[in-house]
Amino acid sequence: MPFAATPESRQRLALMLLWVAPALWTVNYLVARTAPGVVQPHVLALGRWALAGAILCFLARDELARHGRHTLRVGGQYLVLGALGMLVCGAWVYRGAQTTTAMNIALIYAASPVLIALGAVVWLGERFSWRQGLGVVVAMLGVTHVVVKGQWLRLSQVQWVVGDGWIVVAMVSWAAYALLQKKWPSPLGATARLAATCVGGVVSLLPFAAWEWLQTDRPAWSHAATGLVVVAGLVPGVGAYWAYGFAQKTLGASRVAASLYLGPLYGGLTAWAVLGEPMGWHHVMGAAMILPGIYMASRR
Repeated sequence: MPFAATPESRQRLALMLLWVAPALWTVNYLVARTAPGVVQPHVLALGRWALAGAILCFLARDELARHGRHTLRVGGQYLVLGALGMLVCGAWVYRGAQTTTAMNIALIYAASPVLIALGAVVWLGERFSWRQGLGVVVAMLGVTHVVVKGQWLRLSQVQWVVGDGWIVVAMVSWAAYALLQKKWPSPLGATARLAATCVGGVVSLLPFAAWEWLQTDRPAWSHAATGLVVVAGLVPGVGAYWAYGFAQKTLGASRVAASLYLGPLYGGLTAWAVLGEPMGWHHVMGAAMILPGIYMASRR
């Protein structure tokens, strides 16, 4: 019997993936910081989701064929999901990262779980207890502590630039993407549904990527560009989106939203392990708030 065949096993797998997906997303931060001067934002996003979509469509080919008529009938939904989750939350994040700082990106995205939780309660009718709400608040304070490195007065020194506007739109778009996935039920499993969404994302990205490709000052294609596309497509693409989608479909949008606060914490661990950056007490204090906060928010 498959691991996730029973409701109990699906719950266990979803709870595990809730902690795994943000770790996979941290790779996208490294991609976003490396991409400027190597590959253009929409070209990178198109390559990422074309690769991810090809892999997912192959894996889910039987299910997609079985539900092909339904998928075509609601094709507009997948086009909207693709535009929100892969055009705006993909290419526009890469665009914003060219001019803004990692601190600004993390602070802006800290509002995303709150929007998702509120939207799930108001729009989707999900139940959200005071303990879950407290968990979201505690986790948000923890992630802010990590972002400002324990120096809360740094918030008064934050300077907002044009790139922050791209990130704000991407943050709101991610909240809409997460909520619409629950608003629009689908007979497709997690793999097949993400494959169909990738197709919608590729269609929405094509004209923007073609325009970028025709620019005379575009960087020449290189092995580094290919590497970024492959890494972005496999790890934060197939891996993170599939894990988040499965967890959300099983647990609900409000319970999974707080897991996004693990991103800055995992990012600090990645910088320590890969780049040799030192760990600070702000990481420890932040983890002491983020981890129990997510635990409280993800419980029933």
